[in-house]
Amino acid sequence: MTANQVLKELQAMGNESTKKMLMKNHGIKEPCFGVKIGDMKSIVKRVKVDHQLALDLYATGNYDAMYMAGLIADDDKMSKRDLQSWVSKAYGGSLPGSTVAGVAAGGRYGWDLGLKWIESAKPMVAAAGWATLAGVVALKDDSELELAAVKKLVARVGREIQSAPDAVRYQMNGFLISVGCYIAALKELAIKTGEKIGPVTADLGNNSCQIPFAPDYIRKVEDRGAIGKKRKTMKC
Repeated sequence: MTANQVLKELQAMGNESTKKMLMKNHGIKEPCFGVKIGDMKSIVKRVKVDHQLALDLYATGNYDAMYMAGLIADDDKMSKRDLQSWVSKAYGGSLPGSTVAGVAAGGRYGWDLGLKWIESAKPMVAAAGWATLAGVVALKDDSELELAAVKKLVARVGREIQSAPDAVRYQMNGFLISVGCYIAALKELAIKTGEKIGPVTADLGNNSCQIPFAPDYIRKVEDRGAIGKKRKTMKC
């Protein structure tokens, strides 16, 4: 399939109420068709993985196409240049914390780029960085992680989260949760850090998104016996 063919299918699936919700509650801009994720996945099942199509779709600037690009991208084929281009265009919605972060975390450069992005003065880029690092922690075996570096990042979250921009604060909290849930050896550190931080709030727009209290979230995962169980993908 070509990007133009996919765009035509997405346009036909567009839902005006979904579009209004995305634009009002999540800061999505035109162009956008308002495609429900479940409907979009009918195309994804046919396409499966297509690196070039993913690049072409993201380059359209259409929100639905950009989101779908993340679902069909070949993470291992994404270059640093590709990922840098994607994060620079991830202006809001699920693009920074899901689309870009999910693809980056699943590829070869997730850790390095995550560390680079969290230093950005642009909140959406920094948010994508923390989400990417959270994804790396969730996907990679502990033996592949630099636990000393992860500990330093946890300490940084403890120092900086309450003064960070809203979008960054949300993803820093997610990183703390990821560390506590996916690295058994650092579970207690994550819980103690979360308790020291206290409840985290952020203005995420006119939507129902809430920030979970990290210690409570981690303990619920512990109650299910799922601490340390890694994910296969961050894409959804």
